[in-house]
Amino acid sequence: MNIRTRVLWATTALVSGLVVAGAASAQSSGTDAAEGVVIDEVVVTGQRGPRSISGATVAQTVEKTRSTITQEYISRQQPGQSIIATLNNVPGLNVTNNDPFGNSGSNIRLRGFDGNRVSLTFDGIPLNDTGNYAVFSNQQLDSELVERASVNQGSTDSDSPTASANGGTIAYTTARPLRERSAQIVSSIGSFNYGRVFGRFDTGEFGPWGTTAYLTASYTDYDKFKGPGSLEKKQYNGRLFQDLGDGDFASLAFNWNENRNNFYNNFNTLPTFNAGLSPENDIACFRPTPGAGTVQNEATGSTIITYFGGIASGSCTNDHRTRINPSNTGNIRGQFRYSLRDNLILTVDPSFQYVMANGGGYTLVSERDDRLDQNGTNNATVTTAAQCTAAAILNTGFDLNGDGDSCDNVGLYTPSNTNTRRYGVISSLLWDINDDHRVRVSYANDYGRHRQTGEATRYNADGSVPEVFAGENTWGNADLRVAGRDGYYFRSRDRFSIALLNQISAEYRGQFLDDSLTLRLGVRAPFFTRELNQFCFSQNGSSNVRCTTEAVASTLANGNVTFASTGTTQFIRPYSQEIKYDDILPDVGLSYRFFDNHSVYANYAEGISVPRTDNLYQPVRNAAGGLDFTTVQPETTTSIDLGYRYTSSNLIASAAFWWVDYDNRIVSSFDNDPTSPTFNLSVDRNLGAVEQNGFDGSVEWLVTDNISLYAAASYNDSEVQSNVPLSATTFLPTAGKRIVETPEWTFNLRGQWAITDNWTVGLQGKYVDERFTTDVNDETVPSYTVVDFDSRYDLTDTFGIRNAFVQFNVTNLFDEEYPASISSGNNATTIDVDPGAGVVLRTGQLRTFSLGAPRTMILTLGTTF
Repeated sequence: MNIRTRVLWATTALVSGLVVAGAASAQSSGTDAAEGVVIDEVVVTGQRGPRSISGATVAQTVEKTRSTITQEYISRQQPGQSIIATLNNVPGLNVTNNDPFGNSGSNIRLRGFDGNRVSLTFDGIPLNDTGNYAVFSNQQLDSELVERASVNQGSTDSDSPTASANGGTIAYTTARPLRERSAQIVSSIGSFNYGRVFGRFDTGEFGPWGTTAYLTASYTDYDKFKGPGSLEKKQYNGRLFQDLGDGDFASLAFNWNENRNNFYNNFNTLPTFNAGLSPENDIACFRPTPGAGTVQNEATGSTIITYFGGIASGSCTNDHRTRINPSNTGNIRGQFRYSLRDNLILTVDPSFQYVMANGGGYTLVSERDDRLDQNGTNNATVTTAAQCTAAAILNTGFDLNGDGDSCDNVGLYTPSNTNTRRYGVISSLLWDINDDHRVRVSYANDYGRHRQTGEATRYNADGSVPEVFAGENTWGNADLRVAGRDGYYFRSRDRFSIALLNQISAEYRGQFLDDSLTLRLGVRAPFFTRELNQFCFSQNGSSNVRCTTEAVASTLANGNVTFASTGTTQFIRPYSQEIKYDDILPDVGLSYRFFDNHSVYANYAEGISVPRTDNLYQPVRNAAGGLDFTTVQPETTTSIDLGYRYTSSNLIASAAFWWVDYDNRIVSSFDNDPTSPTFNLSVDRNLGAVEQNGFDGSVEWLVTDNISLYAAASYNDSEVQSNVPLSATTFLPTAGKRIVETPEWTFNLRGQWAITDNWTVGLQGKYVDERFTTDVNDETVPSYTVVDFDSRYDLTDTFGIRNAFVQFNVTNLFDEEYPASISSGNNATTIDVDPGAGVVLRTGQLRTFSLGAPRTMILTLGTTF
């Protein structure tokens, strides 16, 4: 089958007015309806030619910069790969994967904005974490089920329920069930013992109304490409779909995903990278044998089997069995569209999401810790057997390792668990005033209950963990928890948050000049509420906490307290607090189509990102005795896009020039000013204004009936407008610097050749420019180019089995070595932070990063019965 015969041709203004619009992967059913996406197909008004050639890009008519890929392109990429990594060919977006198959997560930069500032939606429901707005790319839908995926560069849709979309949106849509009964099997093997199987069963139409449904399951398992450990993923999906006619439908779907991953040790620095070194986690760790009357210190007395096979003494903190990232995530999604009248449409998208996840954790705990025995006296470190057998010692402390004394330092498994239950709904009412004018009003509610605990548990005798979620997941087995003398469970944190968003929005869309001119006027009004409930004592001005029932040693005049075991360190008692934010955000778009194939557009949008809930748990006691939770203001953006598009029978091209004014950008910086109340603490601050501008462009060309070429390029220029204040007299010299982790240039190129009707090959590459690792731009990681290859052969004619195929993928074909995801910071070298004639030195820290995955090969067989 050649490329041309796979093209989905558009009509030439067969349907007028607002009923049709550009291909989309919208935030919700309401936005799909507003943009004219109908149930069975999408057509492009007044354009001659394909909406897609090979699925690498789609012709757009929306009044904003948007890039879309389809299943045609997704299916050629590595099976099971995260859809976010698959979008890496989109202009303006740079994704660095932490392993070759995507199960270790990714780092996102969209026009210089990190993933926490980019809204991610799945069939319209928001997926960013409710606490820190993080995007977890390894928990996304199986690639076979993604119908299309889009990136809005720089703006969101008017009904988007998000607390953080300054950088734009990533959205993808689930495939609908098939109308014929069928079963699909896709199986892959590859490098690093990679194995994956995906199965799907479609019921076909059943019942009196022609209802359709499918159920799917997948399993993935493979070894890390460096260091000990493996990554395992299980996923289950289902969807029930009812066509109600005339574009109306009702749908109910679910997703359940389990990840059991070992972390990579991403402690690479530029010196280690340049030396060809790659530190990794330990293969195993053996703790000292407990013995009554003797001192065991697991921080120094454990025997380590290192990644390189050597034997060392030290702590078990880097045992790969501790460095894990387990997660259970799931959601239930409803979608409903119904035409109340010929010109009045109602859409309702309810949802529920569940999360249980952590990133592992190890804590060395003294058996004389007052959080266990509440003794308050005789907490001196025990180092000798004579001290250990003294009566004063035997009568105090808490025996953690069961050897009959309380003299030891014992390692506990202490992951910080996050358990989220999230309820949401997006509803829209669309009124067609006439064929050329439409009004939409929407309401969105996003209610997230965010429970964060760190209940410790002991390790098994062999060094493994008895439960990946530690003491949080007891299910009647209370012995997993470590309880002190008064029954209080030892924990590293204990808090409960509610992240609530209520949002109303309105949008007008009109067409003029025989449908050549389209005007969109939108506005959204989000109202954010953050409820904080801290059940532990908080170190003043820090996120550090002390969860304890020990007696307070003293209460200071300002209301803070101290403990005998922690000296003069001040703590704030447990508290509750409510913080609110709101804003009015306009979004205006204009497009003009001329000469059938040409169009231009302009878009103006304002965005907001409110401070992350996790970062609000850093109260500071003020001079009046009250608590200041944050002086950080919400980040806001004003973005402008000016674009041009051309679509013909063999060419889809787009180009956009953009500008972003970014106010109150939030950064975290370590305060080393001894006169500051937040000395030696990491504090959020507003960076001030940042000006960004750039260019995003892409073109796909059907060179012949059998060959297509796709190319994309992006340019990003940014400038921080002021220095970051560290104290009254010192400043981080950020003025004139560029945004971290953001390449100035990226280039994408893909060629696809249908050698025969059954055999297609593709070759694609991406160049990523140098990136700064620090806010002061004093360290840079080198540029890199990664090339991928894919080959797919249709076996239907060979074996007579419908949709049977064999596919071969190679990622990083030329085995490029490069720094991938960066752990950025303020400064890597020692710098002067006094803007005057004096010198105040601020010590830097070399930044760390992950390594890009080496050459990886995957062989896939698939068929449909």
